[in-house]
Amino acid sequence: MLDNLRDQAASSQYYQEEPLSAQEEVRPTKPSLGQFLGMKAQQRFILAVMLFFVVCLLGVMLLFVTGKIVPPFLY
Repeated sequence: MLDNLRDQAASSQYYQEEPLSAQEEVRPTKPSLGQFLGMKAQQRFILAVMLFFVVCLLGVMLLFVTGKIVPPFLY
């Protein structure tokens, strides 16, 4: 079963190399400055603020769960 594994892997059935034509040349693209995931500066700011609030909320919830802080209405 594994005797001719190397021969099978080198066969053209699994690996086909086709030369790129002149029209299909891969050209590296320059990342446009000021773009992250295609968003504008205002959109990135809102996303950063939302992420900040989520992290703060999760931190406070963790402090409640571990008992490091206790809300005053639970006395």
